[in-house]
Amino acid sequence: MGVLQKFERRLESLVQGAFTKAFRSEVQPVEIAAAIQRELDNNAQIVTRQRSLVPNAFIIDLGPSDHDRLGPYTETLSNELVDMAKEHAELQHYAFTGPVSVAFERHEDLRTGDFRVRSQVRAGVDRAPQYAPPQAPQAQSAGYLVINGTQHPLVPPGVVIGRGSESDIRIDDPGISRRHVEIRVYQNGPDFQLVAVDLGSTNGTVIDGARVPQATVTDGSQITLGSTVVYVHRWR
Repeated sequence: MGVLQKFERRLESLVQGAFTKAFRSEVQPVEIAAAIQRELDNNAQIVTRQRSLVPNAFIIDLGPSDHDRLGPYTETLSNELVDMAKEHAELQHYAFTGPVSVAFERHEDLRTGDFRVRSQVRAGVDRAPQYAPPQAPQAQSAGYLVINGTQHPLVPPGVVIGRGSESDIRIDDPGISRRHVEIRVYQNGPDFQLVAVDLGSTNGTVIDGARVPQATVTDGSQITLGSTVVYVHRWR
């Protein structure tokens, strides 16, 4: 039995036909599942001979009618779509860099029966055990970084970001070096200066659209490492 057939069987057993009644001639869950499979196949990036990197975060855009009709089932459907994506990835020897997620959004421009699937690679992010910055009040903190939805405080002397265990913030992104970039925090009285310094990474660091060895960063700056974007926020 194929992955899509298993997906349909599981849904039928979970909701006892509720999806069929809810959708009828509108968007069918199996169509969404098939679209996610295509998204995985079309966006697979070969990292090694035995490993292809694929998106792990999916957003399903639905028209108002379909979104409202789907409302009571979004949690169940999301969970089943996540399981289906994992099964397909295992069969195709695909690799995810972080947790798999499926979310639904309402879009007024879509008609009943039409939908879009958007995807991206969202690398898993965690802090090394040795990196435990104090929860400083705003007056003692330069601001914070946002990486894949997670906030990380910026306090002197700064933070090293990379893929290896020796980095303070670790990102599971194959395009990132073990020690990729350091965000240095300099304090002069109540004022702070932030400087992003590339640590000799293989693929380089792009800061606000320019590939540079180092640069001062401010509120709203974007630092691109591999396929991951780090957003800088300063306290106002």
